[in-house]
Amino acid sequence: MPDKPCCSYISPTGNKCQETDMGSGFCFWHDSKFDKSGLDLTQKLERYAKKGGLLEGLQLQRANLSGLNLIKQDDEEGYDLSYCNFYRANLTGAHLFNNKIANASLMKANLHSASLHYCDLKNTNLLGIKLNDSRIDNIELGDQLLQEAAAFKARKNKQHAEARDLFEQSEEIYRNLRKASEHQGLFELAGNFTYKELRMRHAQYRKGSTKQITSSFIDMLCGYGEKPENVIRFSLSLIICCAFCYFLFGVSYQDSVMQLSFENSFQSNLSALLNSFYFSVVTFTTLGYGDITPIGFSRLIAAIEAFCGSFSLALFVVVFVKRMTR
Repeated sequence: MPDKPCCSYISPTGNKCQETDMGSGFCFWHDSKFDKSGLDLTQKLERYAKKGGLLEGLQLQRANLSGLNLIKQDDEEGYDLSYCNFYRANLTGAHLFNNKIANASLMKANLHSASLHYCDLKNTNLLGIKLNDSRIDNIELGDQLLQEAAAFKARKNKQHAEARDLFEQSEEIYRNLRKASEHQGLFELAGNFTYKELRMRHAQYRKGSTKQITSSFIDMLCGYGEKPENVIRFSLSLIICCAFCYFLFGVSYQDSVMQLSFENSFQSNLSALLNSFYFSVVTFTTLGYGDITPIGFSRLIAAIEAFCGSFSLALFVVVFVKRMTR
């Protein structure tokens, strides 16, 4: 008897499926036109995986995969489910530890109580994914989400309406991931997703608008409350900037003015600069020793620095405590 034709599916990585062609050119697993809605394929897929079937590019839209167990025991690498389509699939309680599900679609899939621990989800569509009680610690999402990368590309091509829609989708995905992280007590991970969620919201604002400018300032100042290191950078920048201003406009010390003067020696100018830095630190921290006082335009600079300093110190405490108590 002649050999039965094989499935014509070849994955982007060059792997060819060896299953029997169903008459459409593809096997049961790789045929996107075969309606698998509601079909209970959990045990069948587990057997297929264990016998070494090609798991890349599976077409399992709306399939019932509840309780699926795809874990490779005593193997550093899990199953490769790249390029699969799990659109609206029921994956409740699925165990997918350490599997690669990159360049795939989990759009609107139900992953209630599923385990995605250590899964590679780079460039995968996660829009509308249901993550109630799902384990998502140590998942790998890459530098950008699928929609996020497409949004930046669309904005670069001046397709603003499309970019705004993609940024909105990215914000929704990060929000879902944040809520799932908070529910599991993964507060550091939740903080990262919170920051990215707000960055996606920022990207939707019209360039030059009040919201966009305010959002940029808050991000620069404290990373939307998630980056205490930003407060430190802002504080140091303000201290240095104000110190040079005092050096240029002058401050009073023991009835003499210290400021930049080309008539003075290098040592005198260096001493004036160092004292300006000292005065800037004292003003920023609102210590106010009184040994050096501002004069002229330096008074306005000192007032602004003192106000910003007291605000920045309080902000740092709030953001730092928030970070450390997670």
